[in-house]
Amino acid sequence: MAAFDPWDPAFLADPYPAYAELRAHGRVQYYEPTHQWLVPHHADVSALLRDRRLGRTYQHRFTHEDFGRTAPPAEHEPFHTLNDHGMLDLEPPDHTRIRRLVSKAFTPRTVEQLRPYVTELAGELVDRLVERGGGDLLTDVAEPLPVAVIAEMLGIPEADRAPLRPWSADICGMYELNPDEDVAARAVRASVEFSDYLRDLIAERRKEPGDDLISGLIAAHDEGDRLTEQEMISTCVLLLNAGHEATVNATVNGWYALFRNPGQLAALRADHSLVPRAVEELMRYDTPLQLFERWVLDEIEIDGTTVPRGAEIALLFGSANHDPEVFPDPGRLDLARTDNPHISFSAGIHYCIGAPLARIELAASMTALLEKAPALTLAAEPERKPNFVIRGLEGLRVETA
Repeated sequence: MAAFDPWDPAFLADPYPAYAELRAHGRVQYYEPTHQWLVPHHADVSALLRDRRLGRTYQHRFTHEDFGRTAPPAEHEPFHTLNDHGMLDLEPPDHTRIRRLVSKAFTPRTVEQLRPYVTELAGELVDRLVERGGGDLLTDVAEPLPVAVIAEMLGIPEADRAPLRPWSADICGMYELNPDEDVAARAVRASVEFSDYLRDLIAERRKEPGDDLISGLIAAHDEGDRLTEQEMISTCVLLLNAGHEATVNATVNGWYALFRNPGQLAALRADHSLVPRAVEELMRYDTPLQLFERWVLDEIEIDGTTVPRGAEIALLFGSANHDPEVFPDPGRLDLARTDNPHISFSAGIHYCIGAPLARIELAASMTALLEKAPALTLAAEPERKPNFVIRGLEGLRVETA
């Protein structure tokens, strides 16, 4: 287990060999530095995501004391208030109630109606990249596309969108393993600022409703589907964060993988019909969300090992997506791979509600780059972000001619 070190730059550069070692050591292993039980195999990760003996929270059943945990520091309260009222960190019945309301904005029909807007915006962003002869694929295409789409859905005016990505990045810093006080302070500040902004925007939408998700949530509340203001704020932040974070990182991770696999990139350039499969394979090959946590609400057993109530389980998505029991030759990028049950969008009741939209966004930006920048090349080796849970790059410099 020596190879598994989520703070080691060498591990962060390529964690997949360490995952192979973890899988060889067994189905579950305790990792002292984070006090978590690591689960590296696809079958176990997939099953545990659906296992109701585990939960994203325990506070619907236990106090911190009952569960043997220490309450978060009081100074972190704004972050936890924001985070703990979003449906990702709630369990039924609250999760069910909120997801039912939000899912109305993510029906297949509704998402499909966004395709022309997403396609047009992706084309405009790539056109500007081509006009400049290149740039940073992260900031020029990967970030602005999904941020604009989810902001449009929420009804956030274009003039107000600049802080959205920085707020999101600071809040998401708390999802890394053992975040320090500087990370926590930034997350708290972003939580306060983002919450204050949304509280004002919700007040405006109450006076003047629009054709947007916030107005829809207000209307649903007024019609009897109970949603507190805090739940509304937390839901909007979650949709913004989850609605772009994975898409941004999947885009840059994916193109970096393509540049390092020129044969596969050539095949994709020769046959754009491979794009849908390419999106799935690139999300599997270099998974944007490497780990998802669950609390053990009722004692479970994994391969003869008892994991007690109160323990925290780390479901290793990146490892599961490279499990040779499910993916033949998992370390090989294969854009023609047909059987691809990756779990990059999670599973069970917390399956990513925005997965269909993310697929449209990823396919739109990839298609636009293939069509408008057919000679796209890597201009400089990128730096990887010093994060483990959310895997991405600091930037991806490219040239278009």
